[in-house]
Amino acid sequence: MKSRIKKGDNVMVISGKDSGKKAKVLKVFPKDGKLLVEGVNVQKRRQKPRKSGEKGQTLEKALPINLANVLPWCTSCAKGVRVGAKIIKNKKVRICRKCEKEI
Repeated sequence: MKSRIKKGDNVMVISGKDSGKKAKVLKVFPKDGKLLVEGVNVQKRRQKPRKSGEKGQTLEKALPINLANVLPWCTSCAKGVRVGAKIIKNKKVRICRKCEKEI
């Protein structure tokens, strides 16, 4: 699945339990159509003690969410927007569909 969202982009979650949150993309999985977003879809996981005498612990781990559940965040519009592409000075750049500024 082709995506116009890249690592390091700011996105807004539009559906699910974390809808309305704005965060940074940590990693994109294009084959699965998923991405890892900072502080979104965080689950608690129990970890058993590895060595004798060590205590078990509860860790918080961010799990991937579907690409369709996020929109890129445009700083000039201050909202989640669709992304277009434009060639500027022989270089292809991503633009906001609303205000036509570079993302």
